[in-house]
Amino acid sequence: MGITQFYTDGWGAYERHLEPAVHTIGKANTQTIERKHLTLRTRIKRLARKTICFSKSTWLHDAVIGLFINRYEFGLDI
Repeated sequence: MGITQFYTDGWGAYERHLEPAVHTIGKANTQTIERKHLTLRTRIKRLARKTICFSKSTWLHDAVIGLFINRYEFGLDI
C-alpha cells in the first residue's frame, strides 16, 4: 500500500518535492504516530540498552517487537 499522506512542517523542500494532494502542513495528525512510538519504547525495554532485558540476538529482538505490535495494534494473543 505504501505511504499515502505526508504531514510535515512548512519547510520549502517538502513543498517542492511532495504533491499538494498528499502533503499536509502541520503537526496535528502526528500525535497519534508519536504516541504509538512512545508506547512502543516504554513497554518494550529491549529498545533501551540500559536495561537487563536487552537481547543481543537480532532474531529474538525482532520476534519480541513483532509479538508486541501484534498484541498492541491488533489485539492478537500469540
